[in-house]
Amino acid sequence: MSRHYLDHASTSPLRPEARQAIVDAYDRGLGDPARIHTEGMEARALVEQAREQVAMLVGARSREVVFTSGATESIAAAVWGASRRGSHQVLTAVEHSAVREQAERAGEVTVVGVDRLGRVDPAEVLGAIRPGATSVVHVQWGNHEVGTRQPLADIVHPCRDQGVLVHVDAAQAVGHDPISFADLGADLVSVSAHKFGGPAGMGALLVRRGLRLEPLLLGGDQERARRGGHENTPAILGFGAAATALLDADRLGIESTSNRRQTERVVEVATQIDGVEALGDPNDRLPHIVCLGIAGVEPQPVLIGLDRAGVSVHSGSSCSSESIEPSPVLEAMGVDAQRSLRISVGWSTTDADIDALLDALPRVVADLRRLAGR
Repeated sequence: MSRHYLDHASTSPLRPEARQAIVDAYDRGLGDPARIHTEGMEARALVEQAREQVAMLVGARSREVVFTSGATESIAAAVWGASRRGSHQVLTAVEHSAVREQAERAGEVTVVGVDRLGRVDPAEVLGAIRPGATSVVHVQWGNHEVGTRQPLADIVHPCRDQGVLVHVDAAQAVGHDPISFADLGADLVSVSAHKFGGPAGMGALLVRRGLRLEPLLLGGDQERARRGGHENTPAILGFGAAATALLDADRLGIESTSNRRQTERVVEVATQIDGVEALGDPNDRLPHIVCLGIAGVEPQPVLIGLDRAGVSVHSGSSCSSESIEPSPVLEAMGVDAQRSLRISVGWSTTDADIDALLDALPRVVADLRRLAGR
């Protein structure tokens, strides 16, 4: 049976360009990029080339790119650095658990609610700021479960005017939406490589030029003393190669258009099934994510049924693994948090993958409802 992978929002398969860059790095036997011998200087030159490649993808200066082990570390670094400037942080109710839990550990937190589409009201965010106490506002670019984009421009600039830092979690957006760190105006942006075909265990924190934050990881002067620890040169080069692949011949735009067409087709066909609805904003959303609410059936049997049909998707809380837990995002939206199905496409998704999902889903749902006597 052929497999049809539709869980790119969890992790996306490694792009061939990234894989080749990683293999080449190991084959070359590169040295420590912090050393001044030939092998070290060669590694340093390649790391800085990759930094420039990533910077070009996200519209930043290369010196604003700090390589990390992934978006979770980037978020932790943003939270920690901001917490040294004030005891209070503001975040939206639909932020990823990595943001929420780190902020709660760092100090006092105000959580701002969202509407039924998963979108926050900028006025409520700004109203939660405490002058002299609030260090940072956390707001995601687009939601990791329903795809809804947030009104960043209406939040970022007023916060900056008040001297409050803004951290944008763009882990789901980079590689799917065009992003310009310079135009956005945020202070901090967290990025993940494996969400768009780069290597797992690699990411970046974009730090606005001139902003000084205490580093989360100490023990060395790597990353211009902003992140201690030996740099993962092969993964960094894979990250850079994935970024360049997206910039080549506007592949980012081509993939984004294709992914939106694919998810729109999912919504169009799946919502014809009785009791199935699309959640989140139908239009202003990330192109590669769609979330379906399915009434009358539990999510785990749906996942198992689809998996047996060769289709891989996700349900429930984005941070849950062994068990399917209610989604805090859907709870915040005021919709059924128990019965959801997230379909996410990516660079390797084909129309045949969508065909397989849309062929299997009605049968799986009908069989489960029949077994339940509904």
